[in-house]
Amino acid sequence: MGAYKYLEELWKKKQSDVLRFLLRVRCWQYRQLSSIHRAPRPTRPDKARRLGYKAKQGFVIYRVRIRRGGRKRKVPKGATMGKPANMGVNQLKFQRSLQSVAEERVGRQCGNLRVLNSYWVGQDSVYKFFEVVLVDPFHKAVRRDAQINWICRPVHKHRELRGLTSAGRKNRGMNKGHLYNKVKGSSRYGSWLRRNIVKLRRYR
Repeated sequence: MGAYKYLEELWKKKQSDVLRFLLRVRCWQYRQLSSIHRAPRPTRPDKARRLGYKAKQGFVIYRVRIRRGGRKRKVPKGATMGKPANMGVNQLKFQRSLQSVAEERVGRQCGNLRVLNSYWVGQDSVYKFFEVVLVDPFHKAVRRDAQINWICRPVHKHRELRGLTSAGRKNRGMNKGHLYNKVKGSSRYGSWLRRNIVKLRRYR
C-alpha cells in the first residue's frame, strides 16, 4: 500500500485514540483562526487529491468554519403572521448541507477562483470545519493542463452557487431510477412545468 492508502485507512477510524486527540487539538487551533482563511496545505492530502487537488501552482486550499444547527425562521418575536400550519419558528432545517454553505461562503470571498470540491476536517459542539479546494482559472499551469482546464470555461463561474459541486448536487435530489422521474431535466420545478404547461403550435 502507498502512503495515501495508509492515510485513508487512518481517517476511517475517527474514534481511535490517535485521531480523537488530533481532531480535538486541531479544532482548538481552528477556533482561534478567522472563519475563512487560507490553509498552507491540505490537512487531508489523500482526500484532497481524490477530489482533484494537485500540489502545483493555481490550486489553493481554504479552510472555513460554519456554525452548526438548524435554521431558525427570521421573524420578529416569533410572529409569522400566517396560518397555523406555517407557524413554525424553531425546529426548521435548512435545505442544503453545511458543507454546501461552506463552499458558497468561500466562493463569494474568492470571486476570482473556481470552487472545485470540499471535504470535512473536524467539528465540535458549535462548529463544523471544512476545507475547500479552489482553482485559479487564469493561471497558465491550470489552463495548459488538459485534466483540469475544463473549469476555465465561463460556464463554470460560481459553480457552488448553482448546486453544481458534489456537495451542492446532493441537496438537489438528483439521481437515476424510477424514484427520480420527477427531477428529470435537473430540476423538480422545471420538470413539473414541462409536464404541466400547454404548448399549442400555431396552425399555418
